[in-house]
Amino acid sequence: MSTQFHQWYYEKMAERTIAALKKNHFEAKYVPKASDALEDLWKMIPEGATVGVGGSLTLNQIGFQEAVQKRPVKFLNPFAKGLSPEESGKVRREILTADFFVGSSNAVTEDGKLFNIDATGNRVAPMMFGPKKVVLICGVNKIVKNLEEAHNKVQEWTSPMNVKRLGYKPPCGQTGVCVDCSAPERICNAYVVLAKKPRLTDYMIYLVGEPLGL
Repeated sequence: MSTQFHQWYYEKMAERTIAALKKNHFEAKYVPKASDALEDLWKMIPEGATVGVGGSLTLNQIGFQEAVQKRPVKFLNPFAKGLSPEESGKVRREILTADFFVGSSNAVTEDGKLFNIDATGNRVAPMMFGPKKVVLICGVNKIVKNLEEAHNKVQEWTSPMNVKRLGYKPPCGQTGVCVDCSAPERICNAYVVLAKKPRLTDYMIYLVGEPLGL
């Protein structure tokens, strides 16, 4: 259970990170709870907007998919039940021209950089170019000291956990240890660092004062 001391520590850590993100031209803010981020997000997204997502345990945890489907927007969800691989691929491409892309980041460094590892690229591509605005919702557990720590955390811990969660077959899903495999279902294919905000993409990053995702 989170205590007032946890909240104090989370807020101070987020303050440092937000200052660095803003120095790197990302817009960012701290909110105590995920529900605060969602409330702010709905004020941002106008009626009729197109909203795309990538795979995100964080969004699943906070009920984003259920909530967005009740909004007067066009929701682009490549993981919707009943989609064929071809239909899912079409939605992934449509997301590149969406008004909003909503997701999370595998890691956020205290010096204001975003680090992500992706299997297909459909989650990291919209973070770089395409959608008019990118909104990332990140629990304080995603904050790390620097890119070295980000790489180690995501490759050695987050990725094996995701492999196990998704039921894929790379070795790390059995052993819990990354061996830099060449398995067909390997999920560590694209390593992307955003050192600064991409020129043509608006950003809002919410740092939430509670653990979210992996």
